[in-house]
Amino acid sequence: MAWDMLNMIAVMAFSFSGAIVAMSERYDIFGTYMLGLATAFVGGIIRNIALDVPVVHVWEQGIFFYVAIGTITVAYFFPKSWVMFMDRWNIYTDAIGLSAFAIGGAMFAMDQGFPLGGIMFAALLTGVGGGMTRDVLAQRRPMVLHQEIYAVWAMAAGFVAGMGWVDLGSVWQMYSLFVAVIALRVTSHHMGWHLRFRDFYRI
Repeated sequence: MAWDMLNMIAVMAFSFSGAIVAMSERYDIFGTYMLGLATAFVGGIIRNIALDVPVVHVWEQGIFFYVAIGTITVAYFFPKSWVMFMDRWNIYTDAIGLSAFAIGGAMFAMDQGFPLGGIMFAALLTGVGGGMTRDVLAQRRPMVLHQEIYAVWAMAAGFVAGMGWVDLGSVWQMYSLFVAVIALRVTSHHMGWHLRFRDFYRI
């Protein structure tokens, strides 16, 4: 039950994020729904393909599919000023989705009996897959590849869970990790923390 609620929050956050990005890029209604659904569900599909386990398709997501559709519909009727405002603050909904899906990916891999590396990989793919797909479809540079510290927090969630430092079977520990990953992602954004990269434009 606790994970279902966390998954619901993640689906709402990522489908909302995808819809806002689509509208800010002037996508039509079909494009808005496609981008919202892709953001919410593609990460899990990519994870299952990579781990060679059965894929649960978008239309087989049950109540989560309808929650995503409803969230996108609500976002679609936002006034233009709200859409532009939310696009500027999309970091927060993105952080919620990243955290929840990273933890969900880790739980999935642990249930499948994968070792630590597989758990971290599953957390990474599930956490960042949707956001990366959103950015690619919106013709934006994926933030996971160049902006701040993003994917590292998803891998960190998988590492902490895989090492047994956090018991994901405990509701309060799971939600504590959820809040911690959100806080780290938002902090890294506002503080401008970056992984090392080569700057070819400085002498």
